[in-house]
Amino acid sequence: MNKAELSEQISKDADLTKTQANAVLDSFTNAVVATLKKGDTVTLVGFGTFSISQRAARNGRNPQTGETIKIKARKVAKFKAGKDFKDKIAGTKAKAKK
Repeated sequence: MNKAELSEQISKDADLTKTQANAVLDSFTNAVVATLKKGDTVTLVGFGTFSISQRAARNGRNPQTGETIKIKARKVAKFKAGKDFKDKIAGTKAKAKK
């Protein structure tokens, strides 16, 4: 599914115009990016958590020449799926707590 297809699905599900649905999707992605740039996390209960992780500098290898190269340290975005999300994908139901 690409952005246009997701926007169309949101439009149908929320009874919005495609323009409104696209604006909602853009607003969501902009909010997630802005929050992660500040170093905070975005947690959507039942769906998952977006966060930033620091990747250390390391040595790599150029696959064409075999030459060792230095790879700089950098920040990377991570997503950890929530339990409900994992259960829905796996087709299992969450067990009720007693």
